[in-house]
Amino acid sequence: MNAPDFNAICPIPISQYPHVMMAHGGGGKLMHQLLENVFGKAFSNPILDTRHDSAQFQVPPGRLAMTTDSYVVRPLFFPGGDIGSLAVHGTVNDLAMSGARPLYLSCAFIIEEGLPMETLWKVVCSMRDAAKRCGVQIITGDTKVVDKGKGDGVFINTTGIGIIETAVFITPRSVQPGDAVLVSGDLGRHGMAIMAVREGLQFESQIESDSAPVHEIVLALLRAGIEIRCLRDLTRGGLASALNEIAEAAGVRIQIEESAVPVREDVHAACEMLGLDPLHVANEGRFAAFVAENDAERALEIMRSHEAGAGSALIGKVTGRSNPMVVLKSRIGANRILDMPSGEQLPRIC
Repeated sequence: MNAPDFNAICPIPISQYPHVMMAHGGGGKLMHQLLENVFGKAFSNPILDTRHDSAQFQVPPGRLAMTTDSYVVRPLFFPGGDIGSLAVHGTVNDLAMSGARPLYLSCAFIIEEGLPMETLWKVVCSMRDAAKRCGVQIITGDTKVVDKGKGDGVFINTTGIGIIETAVFITPRSVQPGDAVLVSGDLGRHGMAIMAVREGLQFESQIESDSAPVHEIVLALLRAGIEIRCLRDLTRGGLASALNEIAEAAGVRIQIEESAVPVREDVHAACEMLGLDPLHVANEGRFAAFVAENDAERALEIMRSHEAGAGSALIGKVTGRSNPMVVLKSRIGANRILDMPSGEQLPRIC
């Protein structure tokens, strides 16, 4: 993370104000300095720099996609990422699941009074760097400070706008019998990275979050003419939730092979220790793709050519129209229904 020294760039005297303070009276000098010298400096671009109540921007021809999400992950920093980069990656990936090229983000920070200024600066710089890597601009936002004990550090809300430049409609209802089911890499790392920090678990090798943007993989598939039926990011509820949601919306039966689903050994071990199923554990840089059967091998080749998709795998197929169902063929050849998780097993993971 490239976070320049806070004292070197910010005129807020950190020795005098080492923590975020409540801006009594509706704003004031400190809040103005926070906006101008923390968020303004980090996210500077021609649209944001107009300092107006709303952003004005041009969009290229095509259908617009829009999404919003809030991030309350605990802890704020974890192996492989932090709440700032996660907020960017999560929103960019949501846009990518409809085939959109991300363009702009808004962000709103809800900051707990007493948050160290240097912690805030690290989060903001991480968000700035993630947006730059993803080729998006943060063009508007908001900041609120809440009483100490009411915010758990910082919460972030992001809204993203992207452009869909093809005529393809990527939705669950496009899924057809015979379609191949692909995943873009190994599963379960994000949730286990968070839990390892929370529970103080030690493994031979550190489990790092898979948090990463996946839009370039999706855009490459579209440019190659891959017949994509549906895409779904594998966040809360993991692979099991995503497949069940798609099966229900499309009215199909999905069969997957347990032996084909990529899960690292250390993640398996962590899940066993905590009594979790890795297929129910959240990811932040993985997605499932339903593609026409004839395009499956070519799609895998394209996905594997990207760093974030190097571990892509074919894990199953759509077997027919029926009562919505996801069936898992175990390693010993027995079939069982893969249910959606009954509740959120790992709260505060995004």
